[in-house]
Amino acid sequence: MKIVVLDGYTENPGDLSWDGLEKLGDLTVYERTPKELTVKRIGGAKIIYTNKTVIDEGVLDACPGIKFIGVLATGYNVVDVAAARKRGIPVANVPAYSTNAVGQFTIALLLELCHHVGAHSDSVMRGDWAKSPDYCYWNYPLIELAGKTLGIIGYGKIGQATAKIAQALGMRVLAYSHSRDPELESDTLRYADLDELLARSDVITLHCPLFSETEGIINKDTIAKMKDGVLIINDSRGPLIVEEDLRDALNSGKVAGAAVDVVSTEPIKPDNPLLSAKNIIITPHIAWAPKESRQRLMEIAVNNLKAFLAGKPVNIVDK
Repeated sequence: MKIVVLDGYTENPGDLSWDGLEKLGDLTVYERTPKELTVKRIGGAKIIYTNKTVIDEGVLDACPGIKFIGVLATGYNVVDVAAARKRGIPVANVPAYSTNAVGQFTIALLLELCHHVGAHSDSVMRGDWAKSPDYCYWNYPLIELAGKTLGIIGYGKIGQATAKIAQALGMRVLAYSHSRDPELESDTLRYADLDELLARSDVITLHCPLFSETEGIINKDTIAKMKDGVLIINDSRGPLIVEEDLRDALNSGKVAGAAVDVVSTEPIKPDNPLLSAKNIIITPHIAWAPKESRQRLMEIAVNNLKAFLAGKPVNIVDK
């Protein structure tokens, strides 16, 4: 049985092992696959794995031998799931592998906005402290989080993981979610509708999926409802934010700072509006990527295939 991984580099740049898949078939791993080589590289493979390589109806038509598609990620929009369903091809993703990593990274971005640790370290290394007439200095406003309100848009597992850390820092949490679990509420956490969250939050962080109703949820109108000086964090999906509107709000000072790990088009384009914004931190989509998280992803991806081969498929997204 031929197994092809079309773009394995980001999952495993060399610090993990593909042994789990090698034990299940004749494995070929490509680091990256350009669109024009997708069909050729799949060839007669029955099992394919993709991370960001697009598997559309044209690919499926050209590769009728495909029996299983594994996505090396939670999001599966790179696969035409409807087209796969018509052909009886199950599509399996990898859910909930990065919950702790992304929650941790969200707070790392928040703390960087509050303290600008990297910028102050760079300042010291440039010699600024050695030249200072005072025993200390700071180049940015420093923010204490205790007593402030964190608004979380999307209160699934990652939102909940983020909330736990924020509460440990002394923050109050407002959660916006279509589904609510009253047992999660406490003296420092409660659900709120979106308008209340926008109006009351000192920090807003995004942890919702990208659907038609959430695309552009941060825009000039919702920003206008926020507190002056709010902080915004996004390590979920780039298109949740209208980037031109966030840029304008940052440059006007309405939004005091923002940190994003995702943008509308990745890799980021040189003309992305956020590159011309003030007081923004941009990281290259790495919230998910600690080795521990990627190892977990690998194990779940292998188990997805084992379950399929045993006739008991799991994590199927095209039911």
